Order: sequence, then C-alpha cells, then structure tokens
Amino acid sequence: MSVFSPTAFLPSSVMEEVTKSRVNDPERPLRVAQARRRRSRLAPQGRLNILATDHPARRITKIGDRGLAMADRQDLLARIIRVLMSDSVDGLMATMDLIEELLIIHDLVQQSGGAPFLDEKVLIGSLNRGGLAGTCWELDDPVTGVTPSICSQWNLDGGKFLLRICDDDAGTLKTLLAAVQAVNEFNALGMPTFLEPLPVVRQESGFKVVKTPEALAKIAGVASALGDSSRYLWLKLPYCDDYTVVARSTTLPILLLGGESSGDPMDFLRQIQSGLAAGPNVRGALVGRNVLYPGDEDPLGMATAVGSIIHEGASIEQAADRMASQRGQGLDWFVMQMAIK
Repeated sequence: MSVFSPTAFLPSSVMEEVTKSRVNDPERPLRVAQARRRRSRLAPQGRLNILATDHPARRITKIGDRGLAMADRQDLLARIIRVLMSDSVDGLMATMDLIEELLIIHDLVQQSGGAPFLDEKVLIGSLNRGGLAGTCWELDDPVTGVTPSICSQWNLDGGKFLLRICDDDAGTLKTLLAAVQAVNEFNALGMPTFLEPLPVVRQESGFKVVKTPEALAKIAGVASALGDSSRYLWLKLPYCDDYTVVARSTTLPILLLGGESSGDPMDFLRQIQSGLAAGPNVRGALVGRNVLYPGDEDPLGMATAVGSIIHEGASIEQAADRMASQRGQGLDWFVMQMAIK
C-alpha cells in the first residue's frame, strides 16, 4: 500500500481557495506568473528532468484499471506538487488550466509565509491537445491551447508541441504545418520549443506509437528540419532498444518520454539510464505518468530517483536508495507551509 495519500497531502480547503480565487480574482494567476522568479538558464548543467502533466486535456485519464484516475483534479495536483518538492526536478510541462491552478496555490503558500515552490522551476506550456484520443480527427491536432506569444506574456520558459505522423492520415499534414508555425514563433521570441514527433500506425484500438530505432531515427530527421531554424529546438522521443541509432540521428538535445505507467519503478529507471547512455545529446526526461503514478511508490521518491540518474549519473542501485530515502518524507508539507489545521 502506498505511503502517499493525495487527499491527505493536499487538503480540500486549498482546492476551495483555488476555486474561490478563480471566481473572485481571475487575473491572479497572470499576476503571479509575471512576478515569478525564473532561472537565468534553462538547463544550468545541460540536463533536464521535467514532469509532463497535459494528459487530461486529450481525454487521457486512465491509470491501470482506474479509468478516471487523472480526472480527479485534487489527486492530480497533489501528485504534481509532491513531485515538484524534489530538488532534482527542474519543472513541469502542462496545459494552462493546470499551470494557473499551480500558480494560485504557489501564491497561497507564499502569502502564508511558505516557500514559493514554482520559483526557479521551468514552466512549459502545452500548445496542442485538440486531437482528442479516439476521435476521427485525432491526428488533425493544431494549436488549441496556449500560443507562443502567451507563453512569453505569462513568463513561461517554453512550449511543447505534439506531432504524430501517420502515413495514411491526411490530418498529419495540418498538424505538421502548425508545428512549423509554432517553432517559427518561438524562435522569434528566443524561446525553446519542445517538439514531440511520434511515428504512429492506425489500429482498431486507436493509434500506436512505432517504437523502433529505424522509425524514430527517421522521424528525428524530419523534426530537426522543421521551421526557420532549429537553434531553440529540443526533441521529446520515446525509449526503444538500440537507442544509439536514435541518438545518432540528430545533434539536437533529446528528452526521453515515458508513456503509460508501467507500475514498475525499477524497470522505468533502467530505461532512463539506458537511454541516457545512448549518446551525449540525450539530456534528460520529460515524463508524466510513470512518475506521478509509480505503483505503490511515493511520487516524490520516484521523481528523485529519476533526477539522480539524470543529474548525478546515479546507478540503478543508488537511484533506488534515493527513492527509499525520500519515501514518505514531508507528507505534512502543506501543514508546515500554510499552517493548515
């Protein structure tokens, strides 16, 4: 049984304050965002450990046999904040509704005299989630969320764009052109684009990512050439066997993605370690469900274990020790930060 209880960690009174703020002061998150202290460099040590949290916006809510696990906003926010407690987590990528909620909570904590937990963290806006899972237009996925100019206005650190490429779906071309426009706009602003190019094939149950070194190497070549320049471009690519082939297909920095939660923390840690060893341009991870929902493990411990491999070059055994050392620590964080009774 997990030592982490999301509803105990993040009290319902905080959720009530978030909604109250949305009703009474809708401009609050923008003010907080513009005052937030950003880090001077995106990746001071050249590597990034970023949490991905934009799944519900594309109707992805299932974890294991829990069909609506990610639909519970209190549970999800608790897990996100739990992960952000780790010093080895650089930040998060999310849709604007989640970023706004976190900014409100950040402000509530700060006003109570607690530590402003989003300061110095990388915040990346998710641009396109309109290709809803299971729809007939799933691969026609243009910008339906935040735009590059709004990312800049909100003092964010960059934006992420999902580009799934299916040879027999014409919607791919529209999304490809939208990706080009996003890259160009971020380049003009001097902001990084985190592009997630995925080769997919159509199956009866939906689209499946083709995780072979050949397919991923080819897609990396396509993605690297998109837009008017690749100077601010990072690629987000899944792990596969023989990942050296993928790493050698580009000089752009690569962040590993996680996919569905396996429920096996050690297997996931081995994938991260193997991916990072594939080439010097594999610079970290941008993962979500495997960190947020790590079976019975504590999300804080899991995030710290991943971060120790990325930032410290830890072995699997050392990462496991770090995970164990963080398990169950600071479960009263909100009580301590906000004196919640």
